[in-house]
Parts: sequence; structure tokens; C-alpha cells
Amino acid sequence: MRTRCLLLAFAVAAFVPTLAQGQTTQKIDNDFVQRAFGKDFTIVTEVGGMVGDVDGDGVEDAVIAARCKNPLLDEAEHNYAVIDPYYTFFGYGDPKVSMSFVEENPAKRGLVVLIIHGDGPDAWRSGTPKAKYVVINMPYRTLTVRKMRMKKKTLQAIYAEEGNDLNETSALFFDGKTYKYVPMGSSME
Repeated sequence: MRTRCLLLAFAVAAFVPTLAQGQTTQKIDNDFVQRAFGKDFTIVTEVGGMVGDVDGDGVEDAVIAARCKNPLLDEAEHNYAVIDPYYTFFGYGDPKVSMSFVEENPAKRGLVVLIIHGDGPDAWRSGTPKAKYVVINMPYRTLTVRKMRMKKKTLQAIYAEEGNDLNETSALFFDGKTYKYVPMGSSME
């Protein structure tokens, strides 16, 4: 009996490292952001990055708060799309035009939201993710990924506390083709 237990323990000890080799552990930091999006991007450490299934395909995606002066420069080289759901909601959706809108608060200038749609078993860590987006002009102080009910569907959305005088909250959700901005109102405090 004792021999069987020792053999079982030895077999488990030999097999567990083999399972761990297939999984890549990669954290969301400046090095990762600059490899995925370009050297002009830096992570906003106060907000950081989070994961969730924001495109609804069952594979984990990454959402990262970052800063960049001009995200259009590396768009072709790093294979991402620059989108502006905030001003699209208000009728000015062309990022080439809306990038010229200047934010009054210097602390909020250059804020972007980076989204990586995961693909395969490595999800967002994959060398070739399904899609990458840079969301510009999205006002936020904090970001969270949570479930949201849209009509009869429940999906994961990116909630933003906008940090303005009214303490407004908004959400970004993926409709299957692109990201949509939805204002959620102000806090009740």
C-alpha cells in the first residue's frame, strides 16, 4: 500500500510540471503594452489592466488603461484599429477628426483604452490575437469589466467612472462588429 502511494505521488509530481508548461503566464505591464501596441503607449498604473470576455466569444480578453499622444502612428505596424465610440455617440465618429479635440484637463489628455480580443488557448496573451482596439477620447477615472443587461441579453461591458463634476458613469460594449458607448447617468450621492 505504501509503495502504491509513493508511486502515485511520484507520478503526480512528474506530470504536474508538464501541464504547467502549456500555460503562459504574462502580466499586463508597460513591456507587454509596448510590444502589443507600440513604444508610444504607457500603462496608467492607477487603473491598470483587467480581463474579461468583452466580445462574448468565451475567450478571455484584456482591457488596459493607457496613455498615448498619437495612436494613429503605429496603427498599421501593430495591427490595431483606432476607434472613438464616445464621439460616435454624439455624431463625430471619425478618429482622424476627433483626435484633434483638446481635453481641457491636462491629467486626462492622451488617455486611451486598449482592448485585446483573445484567440485560442492563450487568449489575450496570444502572439496573434483576434483583434486589437485603441479607444480614444473615452473619459475615465477608473475602469471595470462587469456584466451588463442589454434588452434580453447579458454581456460583459467596460464600465467607466468619468470623473467629471457630475460623477457620471458610462459603459462600452461590443455589439458583434464594433464598440458602442452608452451613458449610464450620474451617481446618486
